Amino acid sequence: MSITRLNHAVLYVRDVERSRDFYENVLGFRTLIFIPGQAAFFQASGSTNDHDLGLFQIGSGAGPSPAGRTSVGMYHLAWEVDTLTELDRLRAVLLEAGALVGASDHVLTKSLYAQDPDGLEFEVCWIIPAALVTEADRERAASDLRPRPLDLDAEIARYGAETKGGIGVSIPAFPDLPATVAE
Repeated sequence: MSITRLNHAVLYVRDVERSRDFYENVLGFRTLIFIPGQAAFFQASGSTNDHDLGLFQIGSGAGPSPAGRTSVGMYHLAWEVDTLTELDRLRAVLLEAGALVGASDHVLTKSLYAQDPDGLEFEVCWIIPAALVTEADRERAASDLRPRPLDLDAEIARYGAETKGGIGVSIPAFPDLPATVAE
């Protein structure tokens, strides 16, 4: 099997209408199919997938996910944005929605962390273009996996607000990065 990328994710939510409002109005997903009280399917604005996210309603009595606290389970999904301008815009939108829970500098990715109305965590990230990855970046990424606080203004000053991200680093065959960083 040769997996090339994640095509879509499916989540269980308490209230599909409330979640639809969040994913449309906060993250800008487009609703493709909506069945009130049951399900919704969405596509990200820059996507070519038939859908990127599916939601199934399980009702208001559903408890919070214990994943990471008392059981194994998925921690979060990560979506990429093209520019630091978009990451900065989403930071403001997520703050306004009360959804932003963190921001990290992972050397090769600059990431925001947020939670949807059911407390399901997701990441929105910008990936440094391969041509801008320095030797110091490579060494730090290979040796120090601890995230640092994200200074988005400094990253914009360093890389440019409109620099397209993600070219090369997301591709496992990128020859100049150690396999543990590129994969």
